[in-house]
Amino acid sequence: MIKPTPNPPEIDPVSPYESLDSKKLHEAADRALDHYLCPPGATPSPRKNRGMYAVTADSKNEDLLMDASETLASAKTIAQDVASLVPASQRRALLGIAQLVMLGELAVNRALDNLQMPG
Repeated sequence: MIKPTPNPPEIDPVSPYESLDSKKLHEAADRALDHYLCPPGATPSPRKNRGMYAVTADSKNEDLLMDASETLASAKTIAQDVASLVPASQRRALLGIAQLVMLGELAVNRALDNLQMPG
């Protein structure tokens, strides 16, 4: 009887790191990578705290409200765009969601208007 697929190739069960030469080669490769990618004594540059998509304790109310307003406006637009692509029963649900998002956007915009501007 002929098999439809051949036997898998024989695999050498020996680890490439079992011989002394392969261990030395691996260590040398690590040293070379460390030398070129992370020189000794070099400190990584400090991370920049951009604040985008981060709500921290020092976030200003005005910035948070502006981000919320823009996010809600985007969500409303996405819901309206998708509503035009789906059947009528789902369209009504998506347009209802878009309207709820719009009401939230209006509330956030009113809060922005009521905010006391410094100066």
